Amino acid sequence: MASKKGVRVIITLECTECRTNPNKRKNGVSRYTTEKNRRNQTARMELKKFCPCCNKHTIHKETK
Repeated sequence: MASKKGVRVIITLECTECRTNPNKRKNGVSRYTTEKNRRNQTARMELKKFCPCCNKHTIHKETK
């Protein structure tokens, strides 16, 4: 049986400051997983989330 492709997909959000700034508080990059609706949001998502590496709220962008 073939599985039906759903409208909602699981995406990964990654901190933009951790990725670009080498002088951060801890090693690593902050990542969150969430779902989005493919029909309503066709562009890449950007959310402001807390980054434990930077110890502040930063913009997290969707990765592939």
